[in-house]
Amino acid sequence: MRHWHSTPFEMCEIKLHVKLPVFVARQWIRHRTANVNEYSARYSILDREFYIPAPEHIAAQSTINNQGRGETLTGDEAARVLEILKADSARAYDNYEAMISDDGQQGLARELARMNLPANIYTQWYWKVDLHNLLHFLRLRADSHAQYEIRVYADEICKIVADWVPYAYAAFEDYRMGGATLSKTSLDVMRRMIKGEEVAQENSGMSKGEWREFMAVIEG
Repeated sequence: MRHWHSTPFEMCEIKLHVKLPVFVARQWIRHRTANVNEYSARYSILDREFYIPAPEHIAAQSTINNQGRGETLTGDEAARVLEILKADSARAYDNYEAMISDDGQQGLARELARMNLPANIYTQWYWKVDLHNLLHFLRLRADSHAQYEIRVYADEICKIVADWVPYAYAAFEDYRMGGATLSKTSLDVMRRMIKGEEVAQENSGMSKGEWREFMAVIEG
């Protein structure tokens, strides 16, 4: 793990049965290093089950991160958002059921009716992956900056991996999750700081974003 060898970890494989909202699945499938067999809505009818976030996870758009959340919404604004999510989900599924119904007439094909369903409906899949690629997935998705809805899955998988391969997982925590990778510029800045030089973002050679990330590493 320390020297970034991968072959030993590629020899271990695990297969997980995962139930997850479609919008989380679209993030997850970006990791194109696994075998996936997803529940097919062409053949089967999806359950009336939707992900509705808890009030504490309803937040405004971040002003500094286009992919992240900002302040948590509260009061009437949070209640309004929750009501919209619940109502839209229920209405979409009602229409889905009506379209596939064969009550007195031929229903719409399931492969067409499914397109009306929202991204918060649950799907399921079997996901088979080797340990090397699984640890890469966890390094990104169990990180505190990952979206909450995929991070909770990654956190649970971490527990499974820790039980399955405890020594490998301990090394992963030490050298990957608990470690940090620094650029050449970051190393140069750190050496200057160790020598007692006053370094700020303006004379560091880093962008504001790079400096913010660098300071997060050295300050913990």
